[in-house]
Amino acid sequence: MERPEPALNGIETERASAARLLDCALGGAHNFAVDRELFRQLTETMPDIAQLAQAGHAFVRRAVRFCVDAGIDQFLDVGWSAIPARGSVHLVAPQARVMYVDADPVGAAHARLILADNHRAAVIQEDPRRPERILAHPDVRGLLDFDRPMAVLLGGVLSLVADQEDPASIVARLRDAVAAGSYVVIAMLASESRPDELAKTLHLMQLDAIVATARTREQIQRLYTGFELVEPGLVWAPQWRPDSPADVGDHPEQSIILGGVGRKP
Repeated sequence: MERPEPALNGIETERASAARLLDCALGGAHNFAVDRELFRQLTETMPDIAQLAQAGHAFVRRAVRFCVDAGIDQFLDVGWSAIPARGSVHLVAPQARVMYVDADPVGAAHARLILADNHRAAVIQEDPRRPERILAHPDVRGLLDFDRPMAVLLGGVLSLVADQEDPASIVARLRDAVAAGSYVVIAMLASESRPDELAKTLHLMQLDAIVATARTREQIQRLYTGFELVEPGLVWAPQWRPDSPADVGDHPEQSIILGGVGRKP
């Protein structure tokens, strides 16, 4: 399937991107040959990488449904690419207002196409490491009401933020901007799960200029400072309120992704 031509204008296609790798893992069509080649190499190191990405994506979908059930009707989705559209927040919560923040130009361009007639959802292209720019953006302020609770989704994007870029401060600035009763959803690569395979996988990505960081459970737990973790707390992605016990599997600790939902009191 070819990508619509407007999405390609001015976009570098010679280097893989994290968003398009995710698209490969989720069976999407919005990726380039360079992305597919790197994904092929990653599957040689970690053969179940597609299933792991799908488990992380499923965790975020369940968290969105939880937030909707808790009365949340607006979402700020930071860095989770709007490609592929299957399972995106505006489809899981069609009555909610959804602002996507996408650093990847292909993801942002494609999102603009699919959201063109949707008055409840929109996208801006912005660097997730600059939350002040996100929070001040007129499109964000125009769609979302910061005087009311919302859910901030950080589904994997913080793994692409280096330690020196201080991911905790990014979460803190977003936390301070939202109203009491808001939620944060975080999913992150965990260093304690399959460390050898994960190290090789991250090294292959780094060779293609995609720098990702796996963190300890304690480091991830600290990101929830100022939030109250809802049950079952910070757990392996398949363990977070699964739709079926069969979805958890025998070894959820092999999933490489820790996730949790926090509420701002």
